[in-house]
Amino acid sequence: MSDATHPDPDSHQGPIRTPKQLVAVLLAAFVLPVIIIIMLINFVASESKPGAGSDGFSAQAVERRIQPVGVSDYKDITDVKSMKTGEQVFQAQCTVCHSSGALGAPKLGDAAAWAPRIKTGFDTLLQAALKGKGSMPAQGGGDATDFEIARAVVFMANKAGAKFEEPKFPAAAASAAK
Repeated sequence: MSDATHPDPDSHQGPIRTPKQLVAVLLAAFVLPVIIIIMLINFVASESKPGAGSDGFSAQAVERRIQPVGVSDYKDITDVKSMKTGEQVFQAQCTVCHSSGALGAPKLGDAAAWAPRIKTGFDTLLQAALKGKGSMPAQGGGDATDFEIARAVVFMANKAGAKFEEPKFPAAAASAAK
């Protein structure tokens, strides 16, 4: 009777026919998802991380990253007392070349080297200092005001024997002219 209900014995069998195939399919069904999950975790966690001991998140590092790009420094050019003296400007900017005579600069106090320059007058010396001359950059490469540069020119020239007067502060000169 059972032969009558099942005419073809191969028609109801699946693709797994042997116990060996069954073990392989069961093993693949458990191992393959675990391997895929491990690979996904490695992929997600593999982004660049700072090394051990890195200070990438320290307060100083964060402060450097978020600081403003440019900083403005304003000087009060109406206050004579806040301005540098000629000697201070010389020490800050001019001493590098004018103390050693580098690049043909006349040394401080060398009357022979300064004499032809002093003969041209204060205004010519000041313009050369403000605009630059030869190897000397404009304003000696510094950030002093024109008034401070004028003080430095008087300081250096007077050390070499000139008798230039200390320049008048621009605001004081303007108010005296009125």
